[in-house]
Amino acid sequence: MKGGGLYMFRLASLTKKEALDKGAKWWNPGKEKQWLDDGIDLVIGKREGYYFYDMGGKRLMDVHLNGGTYNLGHRNPEIIQTLTEAMEEFDIGNHHFPSPARAQFAEELAKITPPNLKYSIFSSSGGDAIDVSIKCARYVTKRKKIISIKNGFHGHSGLAVALGNERYSKLFLSEGEPGEYIHVPFNDLDAMEQAISKGDAAAVVIETIPATYGFPIPKEGYLAAVKELCQTYGTLYVADEVQTGLMRTGKMWGIEHYGVQPDILVTSKGLSGGIYPVSATIVSEEAGGWMFEDASAHISTFGGAELGCIVGMKVLEMTNSEAVKQNVAFVSSYLRKGLETIRENHSSFFSEIRQKGVVMGLVFNHPEGAKYVMNSLYENGVWAIYSMLDPRVLQFKPGILCDQAYCDELLTRVEKGIGEAAKKVGLLVR
Repeated sequence: MKGGGLYMFRLASLTKKEALDKGAKWWNPGKEKQWLDDGIDLVIGKREGYYFYDMGGKRLMDVHLNGGTYNLGHRNPEIIQTLTEAMEEFDIGNHHFPSPARAQFAEELAKITPPNLKYSIFSSSGGDAIDVSIKCARYVTKRKKIISIKNGFHGHSGLAVALGNERYSKLFLSEGEPGEYIHVPFNDLDAMEQAISKGDAAAVVIETIPATYGFPIPKEGYLAAVKELCQTYGTLYVADEVQTGLMRTGKMWGIEHYGVQPDILVTSKGLSGGIYPVSATIVSEEAGGWMFEDASAHISTFGGAELGCIVGMKVLEMTNSEAVKQNVAFVSSYLRKGLETIRENHSSFFSEIRQKGVVMGLVFNHPEGAKYVMNSLYENGVWAIYSMLDPRVLQFKPGILCDQAYCDELLTRVEKGIGEAAKKVGLLVR
């Protein structure tokens, strides 16, 4: 066998049990146990479009999309073709030197982000891109303090992990020094003003709609007021658009709905097309000023890999079209109507739908209601995941290219799954 043939043969010959056993021994035994304790024995095998198959043969409709990574579907053929053609000439490139791919990709990002943003700094993950945003804000302001949202999440990397819930930082002693990272409740403008008005914060970092917290929707005027406070006290506003960007809310960036022009915008996940890792931190001229002082102060071997830039450009081309925008509007409206009917039929259990475009959080009247729903949906051929910091809420995130037939099948399965979960929870309550 030549090339990767031997490895592909080895992978293809593994059984599901062997994959689980090897994972528990060599990968992450705690993670595997967590899912098995939650009743999920999933090992993903074949995947295509908005479906994937468990290695045991079960077909699942994917409305988790790995946080929007598969916004355009699994193994999108246009993305694969783009990468295949690019590999005839390109590799990851050399991060020390100019590159046509990086330069063109940066220009394309500048065209579709708010007009006050200019430079793109590339990384290979969302957490790394958030790290870059913090470094840029600290450079500009000469301040160290960062403000973020309680129960938020911005990645597991060195600086980003301290912005989120202590569940992810405390274990590794990564909470930062006292007063370095401040967490305030989402949608609490008074608390935000109290934190910002001290005049010592480098940045406020906010997911436009916080994902791991269950997609609570910003109150009217809240994000705009936060931006105004930032301007007043010399603090930069960082919009984390890792899960809300790339047309998932019906606009290219979720922040556009709220009339805010951030000083820094971060995008990742779906930018990869689910095929090649790439992320970007798009910054104002001021926030990118460090590049004129010391251009090597921040570099990344794999950040802005040329293959990733080419894939990213294809993602932008596919995403930023009127047809896709109209499709997101259709899917959002169609699914909302169907979900409202399901909610009415199970109103004692299914209490709320949080939504902006195809970003949805389904709220249930039980402290761990979304766990029960996740399990029932899994049994009925749908994969969605509960919010790790609020297990009442199911993250429900269909793709932007879904059609009506897919939506109809999804709603049928969801209605059955929620009905079964409601009965199970009802029996527990009794």
